[in-house]
Amino acid sequence: MNTTIQAMFGHRSIRKFTDDTISDEQLNTIIAAGIAASSSSMIQATSIIRITDPEKRAALAHLAGDQPYVAQAAEFLVFCIDYQRHYSISSEIKPEYTELALIGAIDSGIMAQNCLLAAESMGLGGVYIGGLRNNPHEVDALLKLPPYSAILFGMCLGVPAQDPQSKPRLPMALILHENEYQPLSQPLLAEYDQQTVEYYQQRSSHNKQQDWSSAVTKTLSKESRPFIAEYFHSKGLMEK
Repeated sequence: MNTTIQAMFGHRSIRKFTDDTISDEQLNTIIAAGIAASSSSMIQATSIIRITDPEKRAALAHLAGDQPYVAQAAEFLVFCIDYQRHYSISSEIKPEYTELALIGAIDSGIMAQNCLLAAESMGLGGVYIGGLRNNPHEVDALLKLPPYSAILFGMCLGVPAQDPQSKPRLPMALILHENEYQPLSQPLLAEYDQQTVEYYQQRSSHNKQQDWSSAVTKTLSKESRPFIAEYFHSKGLMEK
């Protein structure tokens, strides 16, 4: 197993950081690694906003659901769909199409994962912050995003001050299908649910009695940011 794959398998979400900074060289390498990621048709529809203003950091931490690590991490990056750049080149582009928003979201996710993997390869850690979408209009206004651009998620980066266990993932047999979609294997799911119960019971903090099936049922059976479509429409995106 090479060092790249080792870094991938070693991923954990880090929410506690030391006071150490990330050097300019490290940050530039992290961002360059993100920019080197795949992009659909070389459209490159992502912008990253680095938040260095402490007051904006504090405001974003609150808007994201009072997540203190947003303010405490050495670096906080906000990933955005960005078609304003393209619209500035030509007003003939059509950012209102949902397909373009999907391309922007997919490319941003790929870019962000490259950034996080690069950071982890340096011994740094991080966590994605989807909570920015809890208050998208307020975050958008704070960051002064123009039309045809929209927030997607944030990313904390820093030197880890914790060493959490890796969460068990779904087994490959439940994710990898061959030639056509396969029905869910209940015995394999039951084994995985038991793994997650044992994980939550054994981890060093936030112990709880919960399996994966129960957790995702609870998450997916309630409203999921029903205002988000209106936000994207307000930015001139996903109208068609």
